[in-house]
Amino acid sequence: MATVAHEARRHPVVQTLGRVGMVVYGAVHVLIAWLALQVAFGTDAEQTDSKGALSELAKNGAWLLWAVGIGLVFFAVWQLILAFVGYTYVSKKRKRISKRVGSAARAITAGGIAFGAFKYATSGAAGDSTQQQQELTAQVLAWPGGQLIVGAIAIGILVTAGVIAYKGFKKSFEKDLEMSRAPSWIEPVGRIGWIGKGFAYGVIGVLVGLAAINADPQQSGGMDKALHTLAAQPFGMFLLSAVAIGIAAFGVYCFVAARALKE
Repeated sequence: MATVAHEARRHPVVQTLGRVGMVVYGAVHVLIAWLALQVAFGTDAEQTDSKGALSELAKNGAWLLWAVGIGLVFFAVWQLILAFVGYTYVSKKRKRISKRVGSAARAITAGGIAFGAFKYATSGAAGDSTQQQQELTAQVLAWPGGQLIVGAIAIGILVTAGVIAYKGFKKSFEKDLEMSRAPSWIEPVGRIGWIGKGFAYGVIGVLVGLAAINADPQQSGGMDKALHTLAAQPFGMFLLSAVAIGIAAFGVYCFVAARALKE
């Protein structure tokens, strides 16, 4: 199994398709940022998350949803392979495992968005992500020890947010790139992108944490609710605009990483 995975990782077709998929993954982030900016400046988008992005894409035809979905499947498969046998350039085992876990998480995320794209292309509806999140939270809260479980999930999200933002502060994302193949401006753009995405995840963690503390699933939510929550705060336009710029910068980072990422 490991031998097959190693051979797949090195195969030029797998690498090419995976990197093309990473461009698609970046484009989804840029589109989410665009939707967030619309909310910040008073033009309320339906959803400011991956499902909102799919809704925007659907306006140009189902073929685009299929194209995005297929691209994300390529990216998910590539990341899944890296989760098993990637990052051999990292000498410390603990860091290598951490990076592989990150690839597994990206594979799940990309796979989920791809599934949503295919579902939207065939049924014509993306669904309300916030409502789905709240319904799932309500189900978990109804379990024995449900508040503790939701609280643990919130802590996990907050830790993930901290790791993502820290990667931006420390510029450690550069260690994952062949810098000779990346433009010089990737350092500031990458920092803004990783910090911005980490902050957005942090808001999601806080919302899930509040749902756990108050046993109220209505306080839970994903990216869409997190960004709308920022917009509702004092100086919300500036807060949301800053986060949107960060998410867009992460998308641009993905464009560069598609060419320069080490394996």
